[in-house]
Amino acid sequence: MIDYNKVLNQSFVDIKPSGIRKFFDIAEQMKDVISLGVGEPDFPTPWHIRSEGIRSLEKGKTRYTSNHGLLTMREEISKFVDRKYGVKYDPVDEILVTVGGSEAIDGAIRALVGPGDEVIIPQPSYVCYEPITILAGGTPVIIETKAENEFKITPEELRAAISPRTKALILPYPCNPTGAVMRKSDLEAIAQVLKETNIIVISDEIYAELTFGGEKHTCFAAIDGMRERTIVVNGFSKAYSMTGWRMGYACGPREILNQITKIHQFAIMCAPTTSQYAAIEALKNGDEDIARMVEEYDMRRRIIVDGFNKLGLTCREPLGAFYAFPCISSTGMTSEEFCEKLLYSKSVALVPGPAFGKGGEGFVRASYCYSIDHIKTALERIGEFLKEIG
Repeated sequence: MIDYNKVLNQSFVDIKPSGIRKFFDIAEQMKDVISLGVGEPDFPTPWHIRSEGIRSLEKGKTRYTSNHGLLTMREEISKFVDRKYGVKYDPVDEILVTVGGSEAIDGAIRALVGPGDEVIIPQPSYVCYEPITILAGGTPVIIETKAENEFKITPEELRAAISPRTKALILPYPCNPTGAVMRKSDLEAIAQVLKETNIIVISDEIYAELTFGGEKHTCFAAIDGMRERTIVVNGFSKAYSMTGWRMGYACGPREILNQITKIHQFAIMCAPTTSQYAAIEALKNGDEDIARMVEEYDMRRRIIVDGFNKLGLTCREPLGAFYAFPCISSTGMTSEEFCEKLLYSKSVALVPGPAFGKGGEGFVRASYCYSIDHIKTALERIGEFLKEIG
């Protein structure tokens, strides 16, 4: 009889599964559940993008590509990043096409971090940063961002978290789950703290195109002096509604990208060929699709934020991504209690804030990448729930 406790990697065993999945798994077994839990656009991938993927299959373009990805794809990424954010990258060796943005994050952390190295991670934030750091042998240093600071990392917090062992900072903006953004002036203040260090920044900008409030997204690599120390992670899942295509990319200094590519080469080989042809079309002709979806998200955003506030659950205005992060502390429940009771009594699925870090306690995440009718029904049921427990 095998003792699996002796053969499994203990560092992995000790990591808890994603807190998001628990409520998805329960909801899937229930009838008539209204879910605001999934961070996935409800729009189908635009037809002209799908048709390019189909056409590539019809033409038999089903072979491996370069480890880096199709050169045409990297050239289009280079043009897109320059056009949108004013940062130039050489498509030959400063851009890597990955299996979603998640692979780019994993590769970046593994290329930088070894035993004893520290990685500064603002939380609440996307669930993968901390476990990947641990699996690389690194030590996560958590900055719990605060609602009163709009969940932005401040220069003072960053300065206090830096030590001689700090190897990297993760900048997860626009932020999942809080919807927080870092404007240009915010990023410039962070850059001033970093300028005299050797700290590398992993800037997760997967929601870059989903920003609201008039001021466009600023890429951290576009800040003076930051290109040489920044790995920009982006992808197609959110902006183009291409979650299942698994398309992402990393841009950065060739010295770092060469090492990330090596990891990608041995672990993955190359990103899906069909998806790359579809993504090329998205980059060339997808601006109108993004604008159309952002307009719809903006409408939903206003409805859900207004709805939570009218129900007495304080909800700051999210300026990026497609999540609201209302405070539920007034109910006297923990975030998990609130979500569990709401799910079982009213069949509405939200995600507890602590799934994204301890600083998320007292909050829940509600995705508004659902139809307006879907959102309104969820809010009605939440209102009924609050009356019943009140």
